[in-house]
Amino acid sequence: MELTRSLVESEARKYRKEAPLALVEEENLETLPGAFESGEYGRRDAAWIVRWYYRRFLGRYPDDERRAAEDRFWDNEFDDVRAAIADVVDATDAADGIDALTRLEAVDVPVASGFLTFVDPEEYVVVGPREWATLFEVGELSRSYPDSPSVEDYETYLERCRSLAEQFDCDLWTVYRALWRISDHVSGSDEVEDGSPTTGGF
Repeated sequence: MELTRSLVESEARKYRKEAPLALVEEENLETLPGAFESGEYGRRDAAWIVRWYYRRFLGRYPDDERRAAEDRFWDNEFDDVRAAIADVVDATDAADGIDALTRLEAVDVPVASGFLTFVDPEEYVVVGPREWATLFEVGELSRSYPDSPSVEDYETYLERCRSLAEQFDCDLWTVYRALWRISDHVSGSDEVEDGSPTTGGF
């Protein structure tokens, strides 16, 4: 399989029409960046990103682990959450933003990438096994999805996504939507972060 501009555009359009979370994602991509920059947001807005990260797998992520992560995030003091997000807004690169976010309970590098996406979708894009599997299959990444992605892994992934966005003259969210859709057709796309197999619908 080869990534082309027409393929990316076509799959991104299909995602927008068919993905169950597409509408709420677009709404939050429009509102959350400004809210995070101004500080005019509540605890539920931040917690939504954690919920979204896991629930976008539509039941393929083990339910008990998803719920545990969501519960652990609520254990964070909201002042700590606000301080971390403020640091992300002021961060000059992905590493600084991830460092601030991963000090919070239930936020690892992949979840942190979700926060980065909704803080600044023009600069960052979320990482996970599906998107990574697509890039690996087409030869854009040299190895399969790590068991526990590092900051360096994310930076490598982000660089490839930015390169594709530039090559195809589109934004990073378009690249994400296309990679997510294409992952249905590549090997390894039925697994999640811990290697657990598909467990059913959402």
